[in-house]
Amino acid sequence: MSEISEAIEKAHEGEHGEGFNRRIALVIAILALFLSLSETLGKGAQTEVTTKNIEASDLWAFFQAKDIRRTVVSVAADQTGLLAAGITDPAAKAALDKQIETWRQTAERYESDPKAGNGRKQLEEKARVAEEERDDSTAKYHHYELASAAFQIGIVLASAAVITGMVVLVWLGGALGLVGLGLMLLGLYAPHAVPFIATL
Repeated sequence: MSEISEAIEKAHEGEHGEGFNRRIALVIAILALFLSLSETLGKGAQTEVTTKNIEASDLWAFFQAKDIRRTVVSVAADQTGLLAAGITDPAAKAALDKQIETWRQTAERYESDPKAGNGRKQLEEKARVAEEERDDSTAKYHHYELASAAFQIGIVLASAAVITGMVVLVWLGGALGLVGLGLMLLGLYAPHAVPFIATL
């Protein structure tokens, strides 16, 4: 009779263990789902960082080129103005004055050209916007990386619970999953809310 009751008890334990393992498998699957989302978002943010960094660098190079051109044209206008002061021929003086005015207008256009959007002022604005977008993407990337780490550690802890049967490991894994989810949401909606994370 005791052998039968022992067999029944072991069968119940097996069913309990199987149900326990299924719940852990579900926790692991959910953590893995969020891990894949976090990794995908992180890779996208990392790509955006590179893209915006290149864009900002290109815009600053264009800004410097415009500044050099503006300086060259301004110097040419100033030097020609000095030369024109000593010329007495009215036709030659009028031609030089016309050229000086053309150079000054070109220098002004290099400084600011709202119509074309590629004056120094417009290029500086665009470069600063690209830098801000790069910094936002960098902050997002750091959040996603930390979230991925939390999900991975949660998966490891939950997996260890299958082997050890320690329920506390599943709870710790689930808690880390919630931390990871929080970090992922911060990365999506408020990447600069926690300055420490954004500057890692």
